[in-house]
Amino acid sequence: MKPFDQFIHYITEHTDELAATIVEQVCEKLPVEVPQVEQQQALLMYKELWQSLGESLRSEHLEIPEALMTWSRSNAAMQTKNGGKISVIVDRYPSTRIVFSNVLVEISEKLELSLKEFALVNKQVNAMLDISLNETYYAFEKLSELYRTSTQKELAKLSAPIVPVKDGIVIIPFIGEITDDRAFAIMNNVLPKVAKMDVECTIADFSGLVSVDDQVVRALHQIEDALSLMGIHVITTGLRPELAQKIVNSGMDFAGTKYYATVKQALESLL
Repeated sequence: MKPFDQFIHYITEHTDELAATIVEQVCEKLPVEVPQVEQQQALLMYKELWQSLGESLRSEHLEIPEALMTWSRSNAAMQTKNGGKISVIVDRYPSTRIVFSNVLVEISEKLELSLKEFALVNKQVNAMLDISLNETYYAFEKLSELYRTSTQKELAKLSAPIVPVKDGIVIIPFIGEITDDRAFAIMNNVLPKVAKMDVECTIADFSGLVSVDDQVVRALHQIEDALSLMGIHVITTGLRPELAQKIVNSGMDFAGTKYYATVKQALESLL
């Protein structure tokens, strides 16, 4: 049997041993301890990687094991869920490449592979690791965006809860910081709920805002315009002096809105 065929036979017959070697040596090189559950996942993945490497070399076509892709996505998901950085996973790849190279050199010398054959094997391994790294990046970006979008929706609900006080009257207290994203989420999540509640009058209370800037004024104008277009009478309360001044300086038309210092005064005017 030729040395190259012997190499393929060896790595496909010793997947358990080779996977354990990779995991053990990579963990030794990392500055932090890898949890046991992650080590077990890596063992299963590397077993399939060695098997796929043998099939790739035999067919001269790069075979990407599904376990490698699943493992890459799960690493990204783990970091996203825990609020971690992608660099924690990425920093493992240089050590992994070094360990793989050392193992491949040892097997190649033992089976007397030519330099050209060793270069081919090493190229295949690096191609697999590159694809894994890319998949980890893409999955992390996608999951982070989904998580951020989900969080913004939840923040929008908390930033503008709907408080019914009487038939046809609700209070929307705006709390915290109103950003462009949060204003957009309020427009798309909170206002449709108001429309379904048969509301005649909305008291928009801004006393709970943390910061006041031009962005808040724009958001205020957009939200109150949307409510007015829905045929809902809008009363604004809780305008601090700096916000009132910005409204005056903005040049935006708020003529159709009534203003009261407190929610109590607004309710008294209605009831």
